[in-house]
Amino acid sequence: MQKPRPPIVAVVGHIDHGKSTLLDYIRHANIVEGEAGGITQHLSAYQATHENTSGTHHITFLDTPGHEAFKGMRSRGLEVADIAILIVSAEEGVKPQTKEAITLINEANIPFIVAFTKIDKPDANIERAKMSMLEAQIFLEGMGGEVPWVAVSGKNGEGIPELLDLIVLQAEISELQADADAPATGLVIESHVDARRGNTATLIVQNGTLKSGQFIVAGAAWAPTRIMENFLGKASKELGPSSPARVVGFSTLPVVGSTWSVVANKKEAESTTAALERRPTASPAAKSEEEVGVETTILPLIIKTDVAGTGEAVAHELAKIPVDPRMEVRVLVQSVGAIGEGDVKLASGGKTPGIIVGFNVKVEREARDLAERLGVTIETFDIIYKLTEWLAAQIEERRPRANTEVVVGTAKLLKFFSTQKGRAVVGGRVEEGTIKSGAEVRIIRRDEEIGRGKIVGLQAQKKEVKEVEAGNEFGAMVRTDALPAAGDRLEVVVIEYK
Repeated sequence: MQKPRPPIVAVVGHIDHGKSTLLDYIRHANIVEGEAGGITQHLSAYQATHENTSGTHHITFLDTPGHEAFKGMRSRGLEVADIAILIVSAEEGVKPQTKEAITLINEANIPFIVAFTKIDKPDANIERAKMSMLEAQIFLEGMGGEVPWVAVSGKNGEGIPELLDLIVLQAEISELQADADAPATGLVIESHVDARRGNTATLIVQNGTLKSGQFIVAGAAWAPTRIMENFLGKASKELGPSSPARVVGFSTLPVVGSTWSVVANKKEAESTTAALERRPTASPAAKSEEEVGVETTILPLIIKTDVAGTGEAVAHELAKIPVDPRMEVRVLVQSVGAIGEGDVKLASGGKTPGIIVGFNVKVEREARDLAERLGVTIETFDIIYKLTEWLAAQIEERRPRANTEVVVGTAKLLKFFSTQKGRAVVGGRVEEGTIKSGAEVRIIRRDEEIGRGKIVGLQAQKKEVKEVEAGNEFGAMVRTDALPAAGDRLEVVVIEYK
């Protein structure tokens, strides 16, 4: 039987606009200080209780990262959500990820509420922030539109009861319902490898009730619900519609964003996943450096992260890094878990020693030692943009350099004096640039190169000098196998690496 269920609310917005601070106030916890760099880098789900004149209401919140790299996480959060809260700083107004969040909300086709945060700050300006929404084609209530809004502070709680009231009201308008007696189904919103307990996933129950002792299938992965926890990490016997659930013991890591459902028993779970087992899609095999040509450098890269969604974000950032056409950054592995010896051996298999980047993961000591011996670079991070900056610098440093000859000076030979044992003594005048003792030169006759050499001695006004500038005459000893003559041109060249 269909009955009302709690709303699932995705909280989205630009980085550092106060999403996590607001939600911390709502649930009376503090996650912000535990997040590296003060930014949310995981998709977290939890429930809150709100009491008003109409009774007690449960609300499931999804806190999504604001950094541009985590678009995939925001998209998944909105896919499972019934309502979105668009967070906009009253100090800054609409920013790039605000606009992206608006696009994702529209694609998800769900109602949303605008929450103007940081109203306790000295530079807060609600009217200016509202105008920025108008410029972004979001028409708020009182400004020619129907989008509800509220001004809030995650520090002192001002406006938060009104925000929760708006959520409850929107849920009632949407008439959200589920059948708690039906077999449970839902969405995988995150997955990772727990060092002690194995493959673990965070799920949202969209319909039915997930019970301990059942078996669930998510794509090619299956798991018993023997170890099942609620959003507080406490063991639970059953979790109803709209509840977050953490399930431990998957056969393999389920794909984030995939749907899951309960099956009758272990045998059905195994047979279902075997039938749905993902096979590599047909694609041309990666070419070796010999096949792609000697001018192309292949840089092997391994990405190891704490959760699958973060790996998504790293790959997203990697795609934005400019790469020299003569270089291919080849991702050999993108997976979760600690960096081990196997990763290092894989990264060292090509002509060019590879790079292993880790996000919120440990490096096994044996792996670190082996990497030093094999020349593999390992670096770990806990903030996404620092990883991106470091990786971009490494790619730039390792890109192939083209050797280009640049003419930095020219001179006309006025007189040929003598030659002996491969050394010619000449006199001339510098026409452009500078010629220097020790410089490499080309000898040009009627626009054709007749030989090359090196200036091993240089005089001006009968004195030994290191260089002669344009307009001045000089005498020079040039080590060369060619035979220079009056009227020839000397071109001083240097090698530049680009």
